[in-house]
Amino acid sequence: PWIAPRGNLASSVLETIEVAPAVAATLGFAAGLALEAALRAVAGPASVKFSLKWPNDVLAGQAKLSGVLLEAEAIPGKGLAVVVGMGTNIIAAPEGTPTPATSLRAMGVETGAEQLFSALSDSWAECRGIWDQGRGFGEIRRRWLALAAGLGQPVAVHNGNATVSGIFDTIDNTGCMIVRTSTGDRVPISAGDVHFGAAASAGAA
Repeated sequence: PWIAPRGNLASSVLETIEVAPAVAATLGFAAGLALEAALRAVAGPASVKFSLKWPNDVLAGQAKLSGVLLEAEAIPGKGLAVVVGMGTNIIAAPEGTPTPATSLRAMGVETGAEQLFSALSDSWAECRGIWDQGRGFGEIRRRWLALAAGLGQPVAVHNGNATVSGIFDTIDNTGCMIVRTSTGDRVPISAGDVHFGAAASAGAA
């Protein structure tokens, strides 16, 4: 079960868009940028540096602070209804998770869900406008890569029983992670559990 204690922010944005599902998926990168901008706005200049972990997390240091999840459903004759769910640990974070998690309060940032959602509303409007039905994904991609966690570092991606290990090279124009393996191959990854650094080395062993 996924449980958010009262005081954390669990928010959803509904967009009706007339694009292909593969294009709609890139809206998640715009969401990550919007969430990172909102967190910076409420945390202030003395905050820890936030980064974006492919494909859908916001990190504070090495710990997960926020997550993004997209769900879509076809609307007859009207494209897709896409719900962008965004959750942020404001007052508390789960314990005992495979990836360490943190909260804004644990970081010394005192704010509330209402304040964060107000900032997110503004940054969503900006990033959604840049994304522009997928036409602006090139700019979204450029901004996302500037904040990408683990870029240029060892990475291991687990998907089912398969593991791809190498260097996190970039994301392509569809949002796939590109992993450069030891043989020089550049492997596109569309989904999987991502581990960096020592965890990547352990995963490759």
